[in-house]
Amino acid sequence: MMIMIRAIVRPEKADNVLAALMDAGFPAVTKYSVTGRGKQRGIKIGEVTYDEIPKTMLLSVVKAEDKDFVINTITDAARTGIKGAFGDGKIFVTEVEDVYTISSGVKEDAEVAA
Repeated sequence: MMIMIRAIVRPEKADNVLAALMDAGFPAVTKYSVTGRGKQRGIKIGEVTYDEIPKTMLLSVVKAEDKDFVINTITDAARTGIKGAFGDGKIFVTEVEDVYTISSGVKEDAEVAA
């Protein structure tokens, strides 16, 4: 079985995470900029509340047996400080049901596609 890992991290930590994944043997990642807010409802500086905080989302598909290792790699590289802080991000994990190659239109075995 394959799983998709979506990690939302601080933009300044994205390169650390990408490098850690590359070093760990997981180079296939899609990266894009996103905005949002967590449970803290944004951040207030003085009288101004910023409720759309810039983040980076990293998306990767890996074999299920690699899930915990990849999650730990992302967490270690994305965390600020020893214990981390509010706003460090979230990781979402879902199962991958099907994989298709766009150029050929062929449905692949999800185990082979990663």
